[in-house]
Amino acid sequence: MSLPSEMKMIGFKKSLPITAIDSLIEVVAPLPTIGDSEILVKITASSINPADAKVRIRSAKDKVLEQLRVVGFDAVGEVVGCGRDVVGFKLGDRVYYAGDVTHQGANAEYQTVDYRIAAHAPASLSDESAAVMPLATLTAWEALFDRLRIRPEEKKTLLVIGGAGGVGSIAIQLAKQLTNLTVIATASRPETTQWVIDMGADYVADHYRLVESVRDHDIQYVDYIFNLADTKDHWDSMVELIAPQGMISSIVEFDGGIDLSALQGKSVGFIWEFMFTRSLFKTEDIQKQHEILFQAANLIDSGRLKSTLTTTLDGFNINTLKEAHRLIETGKTIGKIAIKY
Repeated sequence: MSLPSEMKMIGFKKSLPITAIDSLIEVVAPLPTIGDSEILVKITASSINPADAKVRIRSAKDKVLEQLRVVGFDAVGEVVGCGRDVVGFKLGDRVYYAGDVTHQGANAEYQTVDYRIAAHAPASLSDESAAVMPLATLTAWEALFDRLRIRPEEKKTLLVIGGAGGVGSIAIQLAKQLTNLTVIATASRPETTQWVIDMGADYVADHYRLVESVRDHDIQYVDYIFNLADTKDHWDSMVELIAPQGMISSIVEFDGGIDLSALQGKSVGFIWEFMFTRSLFKTEDIQKQHEILFQAANLIDSGRLKSTLTTTLDGFNINTLKEAHRLIETGKTIGKIAIKY
């Protein structure tokens, strides 16, 4: 397969509002060198995540980066190169993955990725429908089964705070498809309420009056909480609602102002979920991310797990990516946004 020597990539060198002219810039760069455990992927679609905007806003606040920083933590594409240690993939395979924060991201025409955190893309989905799935699926799966350690046979309750977002939408589906949990998901607008119901939630709670609305369903305490919204703002409600000996997991960092000892009386556990931990530290179980994506693809192709795609933006260019960042920064998106290259 003949490959070009250069590729287009879009990123930033300084943290600027997305409306600024140079908030994102385009450059032409050499194709990345393929590592021994890496595949080279020609990207056909990617998606936008809150993490993309956070990295752009925070990485270069008071400085100008020497090298372009490229984000994009979800992608689908074709394998066009393989390192010598790669197994299970060949040229021409269609793959999907969420990438690695230590690598340049998917806002490029080509990207290298460790084969152990990629999998064959679901055959039943278009590129853009598949591109929105990896990061959210890995985050939700790891939180439910690796962090909260939910057992499928348990007949307990799970509260998902932020149910209409990308991760929440997958968490609801996984809990209903793979466990016996009763799922309460938060939403506050008619459209988000309908969305979480469509995802499979048994009950809907209003996150603006969280304690009262959960108890309106005759649920005094919940056994598990998966928080995808503002950890600090929801903390008191989580402390009140979590059952004795329950577990809370969150993906949203906070800057002080939380009393962790408030969980002591109930012997409640609190644990972070960060999807990039395995790739960042090259943990012994890094292959688990491949396995999760493989199982997720089977669930999708069997009709048990639905893509959360709601918006597709056409064309890999600065204007399209700026619009994607603008939309994700509103905090009002439902489901996921894909960029079709």
